[in-house]
Amino acid sequence: MQIALIGLSQSGKSTLFAAATGKAYDPVAAGAGQAERAVVKVPDERLNVLADMYKPKKITHATIDFLDVPGLSFVDEALRAEARKIVAQVRNTDMLVLVICGFANPSVAAYRDRVNPVADLEELRSELLLADLELIENRIEKLEKSVHKPSKTQDQDKKELALLLRCREAIENEQPLSSVIEGEEERVVRSFGFLTLKPMLIVENIAENKIGSAGVMGTEAAGTAVIALSAPIEAELAGLEDDDRAVFMEDLGVREIARDQLVQQCYTACKLVSFLTTGEDEVRAWTIPAECPAVEAAGAIHSDIQRGFIRAETVAYQDLIGAGDMKSAKAAGKIRLEGKTYAVQDGDIINFRFNV
Repeated sequence: MQIALIGLSQSGKSTLFAAATGKAYDPVAAGAGQAERAVVKVPDERLNVLADMYKPKKITHATIDFLDVPGLSFVDEALRAEARKIVAQVRNTDMLVLVICGFANPSVAAYRDRVNPVADLEELRSELLLADLELIENRIEKLEKSVHKPSKTQDQDKKELALLLRCREAIENEQPLSSVIEGEEERVVRSFGFLTLKPMLIVENIAENKIGSAGVMGTEAAGTAVIALSAPIEAELAGLEDDDRAVFMEDLGVREIARDQLVQQCYTACKLVSFLTTGEDEVRAWTIPAECPAVEAAGAIHSDIQRGFIRAETVAYQDLIGAGDMKSAKAAGKIRLEGKTYAVQDGDIINFRFNV
């Protein structure tokens, strides 16, 4: 899964990226308009508990790719054109994290000489809508020229045109495409990488003395989940040893570090869960969509397991821990044999039976 952090210039986005990933800001890449990439392990305490039980040779966490997109500015046409090129880099990502500045920093010039997180969010969203509208209008223009000509794809093109006309109307009414596209329609437009169709999370970068507050943007007003945190403080926390970090967090009233908050909220927004596999060689977490059928979850490990799927030997994490070990869980009737259509649950520990 790939998550893009985007924000207006001086939003604190790169500071947050560094805090969450441990990768320092690269001014050369930013100056060239290039996104920075870092892989982050998904925190999962269950793996440590299972490792104590199985003593495996290695522990493998699920991972998320974070992209730090250079700061965007739309204050004039030249900067707007550059921003559009930068935004195009995130069309193939799975989710957007919009970082908004919520405090004045004396050492940094504020975007448009203002500190107004609500206005910044509205501007950023408007530009995402316009970027999608440009793609839609280009495609509509081509389809309107071709749908009247007999072809093998004529019926399909007519359906696509009708859908895109509805999308254009939504954007003209300042509605994101996620509000009008659903089900099979999403498959039709998937190749466009529409920005306003992606799951979104808003991070409000607040001042140190506001830590613990909800910021000025509530979830209801923003229309999506909002995290309020101080990116500079999070960067400081990320550079501390575990014991020192715990003391500093307690002093500040910070309950979770930025990385953990971001990952958890991204999982929720993208409707993802993790199932687990165990053994002496490896204890591992695998990321799948929520309610994923067991046969498709098997494919997350290897296509051969999916192709030769027979049964999924399954036990819930809490049931295994409650029993103490797999033998006791089996004696207590907690291990189940599930078929292809079983909806895998978060924390399921699965051994796939297959034959190829």
